[in-house]
Amino acid sequence: MPHFGDYQNEIYGAGLRGVLPKLPVDYATLVQRATAAMPPHVLNYVQGGCGDEWTQDQNAAAFRHWGMVPRMMVGTTNRDLSTTIFGHTYHSPLFLSPIGVTGICTADQHGDIAAAQAAAMTGVPMVVSTLGNDTMEDVAGHLGDVPGFFQLYTPRDKDLAESLIRRAEAAGYRALVVTLDTWVTGWRPRDLNAGNFPQLRGHVLANYFADPVFKKMLGKDPMGAPAEATMLWASQFARPVTWDDIAWYKSVTKMPIVLKGICHPDDARKAVDMGADVLFCSNHGGRQANGGIAAIDMLPGVVAAAGSTPVWFDSGIRSGSDVIKALALGASAVGVGRPFVYGLALDGAAGAAHVLKCILAEADLMMAVNGMPTIEAVRAEGAVRV
Repeated sequence: MPHFGDYQNEIYGAGLRGVLPKLPVDYATLVQRATAAMPPHVLNYVQGGCGDEWTQDQNAAAFRHWGMVPRMMVGTTNRDLSTTIFGHTYHSPLFLSPIGVTGICTADQHGDIAAAQAAAMTGVPMVVSTLGNDTMEDVAGHLGDVPGFFQLYTPRDKDLAESLIRRAEAAGYRALVVTLDTWVTGWRPRDLNAGNFPQLRGHVLANYFADPVFKKMLGKDPMGAPAEATMLWASQFARPVTWDDIAWYKSVTKMPIVLKGICHPDDARKAVDMGADVLFCSNHGGRQANGGIAAIDMLPGVVAAAGSTPVWFDSGIRSGSDVIKALALGASAVGVGRPFVYGLALDGAAGAAHVLKCILAEADLMMAVNGMPTIEAVRAEGAVRV
């Protein structure tokens, strides 16, 4: 039975023929390569965080004070990283986190489609952002047999919000991922110093410009009046989501509801009581609020409060070992963000797929070496604060 870790055998085998990996296998070198290749206005938006980026940096650094204790003399010749999400079995617990500028991260400006193709190539599901250069319907068509989930920035107009949700359901998305912390953008100095906010320049707004309710609100074809359409988008972008909204989401869709941004145990308990199907522990990669606690340090409290309700996690995932640590602390699925975007920027769908394969290979091999053949074994051993 093949394992994700076998990817290293492919690389070594190619090396014997004098063929080296087109892209690096480690995150640090990947960042260096992408930094040199990406246009500054895109790079700053992808790399930048809120304030002095302390929280963003801590998201990644905090994984270093969580450690795994290996167990010996355990048969790990066969490993199983499979997980079940909303009735569908995936071969790993990894997913692509939603990133609003994925669309402009490839030279052809169709990064959303390239990311979907990478998902199809690797079997890793994708959370598709409301913000894209390609419509949710077009992106869904490139996912192949891999289900996708739709992330929503809830518009101020409920008819527009409902239209986006119903389109996602009709396109076959398996869940509605509601982002809670971005009804207003955080203070992002890299973008502010460059006076650059891609959406206000008309980028990644395809889902809005294609929406029938949005077109009716505008009173004309958005493609013929891009400046007016962009200003309408800015006025409608998002609104604060309250607990009362959960019942409304459930009234307009049969898709499971995932609440993204839950970090406090009290919020976790209330979300469960209000009927959330999944809690998504995330601090938006440190892009929305600075001075906070690293997301991985908040995960155990959210998991404990969630009880039997699944908890997804992202923010700071840079490697396969990070994925395993998040699983050990109770996450049921783990999202990767910036790394796959750097892969996209360097080599499109193939680049993103390579990054995902590297992360999965490292995670698989870590389980093999640590004597943990299943995700259940990883969770049973847990992670230790060091």
